[in-house]
Amino acid sequence: MSALPTTTREWRVSEPPAGFDALRLQEAQIPALKSHDVLIKIRAVSLQFRDMLVANGQYPLGVKKSPVLGSDAAGEVVAVGSEVAKWKAGDRVMSNFNLEHIHGDLTTKSANAALGAPIDGVLTTYKILPSEALVSIPEHLSFEEASTLPCAALTAYNALMKPNPLKGGDTVLVEGTGGVSIFALQFALASGATPIVITSTDEKEAIVRKLGAKHVINYKKVPDWEQEVLKLTGGEGVDHTLEVSGTQTLKKAIDCTRYGGTISAIGFVTGGSQPNPNSRPQQPKLQPKRTELGRRFEDMNRLISATGLRPVVDKVFAYETLPDALKYLQSQKHVGKVVVKVA
Repeated sequence: MSALPTTTREWRVSEPPAGFDALRLQEAQIPALKSHDVLIKIRAVSLQFRDMLVANGQYPLGVKKSPVLGSDAAGEVVAVGSEVAKWKAGDRVMSNFNLEHIHGDLTTKSANAALGAPIDGVLTTYKILPSEALVSIPEHLSFEEASTLPCAALTAYNALMKPNPLKGGDTVLVEGTGGVSIFALQFALASGATPIVITSTDEKEAIVRKLGAKHVINYKKVPDWEQEVLKLTGGEGVDHTLEVSGTQTLKKAIDCTRYGGTISAIGFVTGGSQPNPNSRPQQPKLQPKRTELGRRFEDMNRLISATGLRPVVDKVFAYETLPDALKYLQSQKHVGKVVVKVA
């Protein structure tokens, strides 16, 4: 057996945070492997909007001093601790976004165990993680594709499958073409539902139509897109809405979601003032969504494996060019996910 690696190369945020170009790629010692831990060679990491905020010092939640960035990784098991039975060297695995929120509701303690902010993340060549915080990669996916699943895919799946599970014949409003939105489109199609996609360019429209979307609205050409959504649903509104843009679009989302429908608030990209939610006499259910892990991750992977679904990876960047990858993500030119190939 060859000797285990003793050092890793990791991307750390500057102190104080000073943007993408101030990120530091540095060498560090790998801690000793504990009995219930797994040493992973990180192969790929997908980027999140959250990573940009942490690098710029704008993330509103807890962030440790100068953290290693990144929360969503795919890699290969190098070694396991003495008490680990589930994994062995060579297994292909993904990280959970949160190391302690494996089952049940999120708690104050588990909220402080999310990779890449309150604790060091996965933009590192080697990473030690608890064995219970890992999930197997579906066989048909590459490392780059698999790295997109822990947060973006699971967020979309969780929004559509709980508490009002998506079913065949439902209509789903999908805002935008980022990672969560594209997964929502794919899961809707895989479940026999009808997605309606809101996007900003003809190029992005062509991509989502190629993925199977029949109803696509360019919000720059149709500013009152909520009226078009109502027309497409016979005036009733959609059954499910993924609200990823924020307060500037929330009123429109409410206006075109049916009575008793579900709006899952995922992110807040546009900002703006809080709209009046009482724009309809009877409201859809508005629920902020936090990613659930553990068994739900495995449930999602079964759907992905059964349908042969492949994540949409817009662009893959070399490990040394992480600042460029974050700048590209910030430009919002992507469709799907932006990935960094680590090894």
